[in-house]
Amino acid sequence: MSKQTPSQRKLAKKIAPHDAGLERWTDWQWQLKHSIRDIETLEKLLGIRYPDDEREKLLKTLEKFPLSITPYYLSLINVDDFRNDPIYKQAFPHPAELILERREMSDPLAEDHDSPVPGIVHRYPDRVLFLVSNVCSMYCRHCTRKRKVGDVDCIPSPEIIEQGLAYLRDTPQVRDVLLSGGDPLLLSDDHLDWILTEVQKIPHVQIVRIGSRTPVVLPYRITDQLVAMLKKHHPLYFNTHFNHPREITASSREALAKLADAGIPLGNQTVLMAGVNDCPRIIKALFHRLLENRVRPYYLFQCDLTEGLAHFRTPIGKGMEIMESLIGHTSGLAVPTYVVDAPGGGGKIPLNPNYLISLSTNKVVLRNFEGVITTYKEPDSYEPIFCDRQCDKCVLHLPLEEAEEYRASGVEMLLSDDSDTISLTPEKTERIERRDQD
Repeated sequence: MSKQTPSQRKLAKKIAPHDAGLERWTDWQWQLKHSIRDIETLEKLLGIRYPDDEREKLLKTLEKFPLSITPYYLSLINVDDFRNDPIYKQAFPHPAELILERREMSDPLAEDHDSPVPGIVHRYPDRVLFLVSNVCSMYCRHCTRKRKVGDVDCIPSPEIIEQGLAYLRDTPQVRDVLLSGGDPLLLSDDHLDWILTEVQKIPHVQIVRIGSRTPVVLPYRITDQLVAMLKKHHPLYFNTHFNHPREITASSREALAKLADAGIPLGNQTVLMAGVNDCPRIIKALFHRLLENRVRPYYLFQCDLTEGLAHFRTPIGKGMEIMESLIGHTSGLAVPTYVVDAPGGGGKIPLNPNYLISLSTNKVVLRNFEGVITTYKEPDSYEPIFCDRQCDKCVLHLPLEEAEEYRASGVEMLLSDDSDTISLTPEKTERIERRDQD
């Protein structure tokens, strides 16, 4: 068990003078019980005082977007420079959250539109998002689902969970289920065990993933009992959400080690945020420390167009600069996929610096991370296999127990040999509207 730091011991005594021992501090339910949810408690614990005008703006912000932070995560703040502190910025309100800029949306990813039944988001062909909780141990200020988290009207009831399970059973193309929310680990062990069991009973579901920020903001939730339960449900993957190297503490390392030792592959999704981590050196240090703790950097997200997040967003050019600082300059394991989650439900669009300079019939011109320009010789003789999607008649050995024919969609359909589609045309263009009028 990780030791308390001096600042944590001092903070625990302020929170609960007669109930502040190490065993209580590392009890995740004690942490939740004593979460900070108002400005007065925050000021008392940090020993700060907001000016009256700023305090009034903060209170208005909390009327729309609530505050909740664990004592553990609070203890990581550098009080001497709290306004610039990356932990503080992620956890505490800012009046800019009430500024709604053009193009910002409450549901920027159109998850509600891609929800065939309550609690399920089915955007990609073979996988779904299953929202099993609306509760988090901390309300991140940059959350893309600020419209749902903490809303009592969004709590998934047993009936909603059952509807989600029924949809999964009736949708055989789904092979991958991501449990998210809110935070699935805020459910009890037994309830989460039941959901995992029911999902994994479905024959066509091959893998299950859990998305949780508890290793970052409430590492004590990763108990031996929880890990023993999760270990029963392989193949199980776990994605977490570290945004800054300061978040990787002795307690978080211990939580990650428990999960990794249980054979659960770990990934991380980082959001690029102005004033928090928009620095190549910070991002590289974060990814190196994650790998040291057996966590693979998975995605680097461009900040979404969620309402009230303009003060967090960076230009995409900053993300490209960071990717240039990673690719070739560190091991590939430390290089995530940089993505924009397209507004309107377009899904994740990967972005990378352009390494393809030009190409001809038999040569490709490329450049590397140093700026070296080189060529790759294409084969003089390549005999493609015509693909009509009749997999059971193909000469290639497709390693499936049963050959399955499938239908291409999107850009893949334009490249497909068996499709006569020659273009994908957006609706409601002037040209298409003129055609409709004719």
